[in-house]
Amino acid sequence: MSTIEKDFDRLALLDSEGWTQNNHYHNFLLRHVPKNSDNVLEIGCGTGAFARRLAERAQHVTAIDLSSEMIRVARSRSVRFPNIDYQLADAAVWDFPAKHFNCVVAIATLHHLKLREILIKMKSSLRAEGVLLVLDLFEPEGSLFKFEGWQDIFANVIAVGVSGSLRLIHNGRLKPPPEVQAAWEDHGQHDSYPTLSEIRALCSEFLPGATIRKQLLWRYSIVWEKRL
Repeated sequence: MSTIEKDFDRLALLDSEGWTQNNHYHNFLLRHVPKNSDNVLEIGCGTGAFARRLAERAQHVTAIDLSSEMIRVARSRSVRFPNIDYQLADAAVWDFPAKHFNCVVAIATLHHLKLREILIKMKSSLRAEGVLLVLDLFEPEGSLFKFEGWQDIFANVIAVGVSGSLRLIHNGRLKPPPEVQAAWEDHGQHDSYPTLSEIRALCSEFLPGATIRKQLLWRYSIVWEKRL
């Protein structure tokens, strides 16, 4: 995890608060956050963009991240939100309180962790009727000889165009600045992603009834409500 921590310390210093493929889905995720939530948890909060959105609708937000620079930047940008508790913590060993949160969220974080273990921890920390939300990246598994493979290729072509267009509209450029692009490319050398089949199998085992969607911009989402 020390390599990942160093990667995100570097990325925190380059964050410009512009449009990203992750914050493109913030509104989608927010629609599933229970109203009048007392306590909400975000795992891998980064510079706090989504934690601040959560703080506008929840009484208290706990936001954890492995990177000290991410937490430092998040705190500096969140002075208007005293209801956010930023904690420097590794989710793999963090002590998740049992049945405590109305909602637990993770955005582009779970692929850095053991997926089975972290989903169990997230589930156990939810109250009854609490909601688990995940947005993350996945590894395409189709081949050119299967329909799903062609679907992934077609979706990738569309995603490239949509991503570039949205970045141009919101950030005034088709691509990230060279130093940002280089930092993400270096980080990508350490990344690996689950396939959707693996994700569906784990959800079937631990999150029965979860809604799993393949999102356009190289991501998938999980929405699951903990029943009584």
